[in-house]
Amino acid sequence: MQERSEQSMKYTVAIVHDWLVTNAGAEKVLRALVDVYSDADIFSLVDFLSDDERKVVIKGKDTKNSFIQNLPFAKTHFRNYLPFFPKAIESLDLEAYDLIISSSWAVAKGIKKHTNQLHISYCHTPIRYAWDLYEEYTSNLTQPKKFLVEKSLDYIRKWDLNTIGRVDYFIANSYFVSNRIQKTYHRDSKVIYPPVDTSAFSLGKNKQDFYLTASRLVPYKKTKLIVEAFNEMPDKTLVVIGMGEEYEEIVKIAKPNIKVMGYQNDETFISYMQNAQAFVYAAIEDFGIVPIEAMSCGTPVIALNIGGTAETVVDGVNGVHFQEQTQADICSAVERFETLVFDHEAISNDAQSYCTNRFKDEIYEYVNSKLFNA
Repeated sequence: MQERSEQSMKYTVAIVHDWLVTNAGAEKVLRALVDVYSDADIFSLVDFLSDDERKVVIKGKDTKNSFIQNLPFAKTHFRNYLPFFPKAIESLDLEAYDLIISSSWAVAKGIKKHTNQLHISYCHTPIRYAWDLYEEYTSNLTQPKKFLVEKSLDYIRKWDLNTIGRVDYFIANSYFVSNRIQKTYHRDSKVIYPPVDTSAFSLGKNKQDFYLTASRLVPYKKTKLIVEAFNEMPDKTLVVIGMGEEYEEIVKIAKPNIKVMGYQNDETFISYMQNAQAFVYAAIEDFGIVPIEAMSCGTPVIALNIGGTAETVVDGVNGVHFQEQTQADICSAVERFETLVFDHEAISNDAQSYCTNRFKDEIYEYVNSKLFNA
């Protein structure tokens, strides 16, 4: 780390993150980037982190934000300003920096740069709601909102394509996303998996007779689907951890074999991770950090064979795959899981390859290879 610090002093660094409103998966990447480039300045559309989140995510550093930060109701409804996102990210002045690293799943990759600057974009995904989830995002809207949203997203897509040239090199957080980058932007990318704090999720050897799922309770995570599947398996216990817009509906439909716990602190969450016989996950994820946390606890993962979990879950080795997001497929996967024997210690050991230090080393080496060997 000392060698990194001495090297980073030779050039100025700006880190651009789409927005700072919570501590989720993308913010784990940001935290690791700040560890590597401790002197970097941080830019974002908006920053509404709490004091505690700020200490964890960006070491208490101040950020430089766009004009959206000061618009009415931005703290609670900043996403309503979506049509202004391109102009807002372009308004950030990064002229003073040698190296720009964007952490982008929306518009951060479209920041303006000069020819003597190097811009490397760590791409969590091309903008989901403008590309892969466009139909899902707009299909349930009613007029006139549907018309306005479609016009906004059409503008975002055109802008997104027009700003591809502002990125010198793309890093993808999985091969799944690398394929998306190639399909959407027609650009190659280096795959560097995100950091996972495997040290916090230690091996649990005494597995108990329950299944676990945990995520934000929002539609695309498909937690409701998992609950519906376990409703059809009354002899199997499912624990659900997380909060979100689907919480009340999930509580309402859950049968007695399902325990819906809502939000839990880290200590409780890790304990359930360590003790579950398997972790069940049905989302199409760009990468999927939570399944790796489960595997770090030695807990096998029952997951969809699409997206990031198709790369990290090896069927029959550290978990079981199912092919479609259906109740029947999840039930069949659970039944097959119970016919298999897993080496919990080996699962935990293998998960260490996704650790945070590995990410920091790979990022630092890749950036330097482009910065000094161009």
